[in-house]
Amino acid sequence: MNTPVEGFSKLTKTQKIDWITNNCTKDPKGTKQVLEQYWNMDPRVQKLHDEFIENTVSNYYLPFAIAPNFKINDKLYAIPMAIEESSVVAAASKAAKFWLERGGFKAEIIGTEKVGQVHFIYKGDKQKLSRFFDSVKPELLRSVASITQSMEKRGGGINAIELRNLTDKIDGYFQLHCTFETLDAMGANFINSCLEQFAKTLKEEANSFIDFTEEEKNIEVVMSILSNYVPDCLVKAEVSCPISELGNTDMPSEDFAEKFVRAVNIAKAEPYRAVTHNKGIMNGIDAVVLATGNDFRAVEAGIHAYAAKDGQYSSLSHAKIEDGIFRFWIEVPLALGTVGGLTTLHPLVKLALEILQNPSAKQLMQIVAVAGLAQNFAAVRSLVTTGIQKGHMKMHLLNMLNQLGATEEEKRKMVKHFKDETVTNASVKEALERIKSK
Repeated sequence: MNTPVEGFSKLTKTQKIDWITNNCTKDPKGTKQVLEQYWNMDPRVQKLHDEFIENTVSNYYLPFAIAPNFKINDKLYAIPMAIEESSVVAAASKAAKFWLERGGFKAEIIGTEKVGQVHFIYKGDKQKLSRFFDSVKPELLRSVASITQSMEKRGGGINAIELRNLTDKIDGYFQLHCTFETLDAMGANFINSCLEQFAKTLKEEANSFIDFTEEEKNIEVVMSILSNYVPDCLVKAEVSCPISELGNTDMPSEDFAEKFVRAVNIAKAEPYRAVTHNKGIMNGIDAVVLATGNDFRAVEAGIHAYAAKDGQYSSLSHAKIEDGIFRFWIEVPLALGTVGGLTTLHPLVKLALEILQNPSAKQLMQIVAVAGLAQNFAAVRSLVTTGIQKGHMKMHLLNMLNQLGATEEEKRKMVKHFKDETVTNASVKEALERIKSK
């Protein structure tokens, strides 16, 4: 890149591509070809995608897959997943089929409350601020009536507003800690609109509060924003069966159950293991969150914060054996929506929700939690039996063959060859060279 660019956002799409190809790549013609080959052939659909975000030059594709046979609360689902990592969909599908024959997954909503905060600085008498908050609270609620009217008609709205004193952390730091019910919407825009109005009303009312000195009236609002940490927007998913029905062929069922529980307990006790353990859970969760047009970055942040809620990062899943019954469950915070955002715009998001039988936000929370639990079960099961690489590398075989430039016929022969062989980079290269030499 030779020079900075001015007014990039004002360039046409073609001009943006020309600038990128000429200034950031070695092969302008090849770069343009790559960008254009991922455009949607329907100009209307491409324009829709171009307008999702800013400065678009192409589309970035992820595989859109289906994991079938998920029985959740006695209802059968085929779960859409958008993810680039091999073996994730296969593992989830395998776990779904395993538990389908053992009663399926049970899921329940523990809470749906979301959080937003107005962060402000007040350097004055704390008792006065408390009295001011008590007097101004009704006005805060009145000031957002036009914003909350529609949500309240549907049964949602503002649950509570609380004044929190955090001056032990930062000098003069207080906040309005607000909780919301946003029903089938993820609710970010609704929450942020309410918070910004709260902040405006807070400052206005402080100016006329007779007990405040001139200095105390000068409340400094730092920011007003929702929180992606939602420990009270919680869902639980669970599987269970008699140990005798676990049916593991690599070792006796009792040994498998005990080893599985030990593996989960290690993830609960050891942060280094917990991070990778939970990453496996997020393989399932993120894939469904992304396929349904939800914000996987917000979900990731909130879930990982929840994993550290007790002061040490720990496993999100739990397992135990009690009276001959194996139980495996997960509790995770999930702020999801099935209306608004991309849910009505992105064609594949609309299709994903249709495949899921147009769930409510609560139902989607349950489905997503189950996907995470299924993925975790499959991963831990592999780890304590055959090891993770055997299955993963078999699923990764086609990626390796594509990187090596194998033909379709060579791929067919290689898949057959490695049906009962261990897949490694070296063994794949060696076997492909033998096939090519013949």
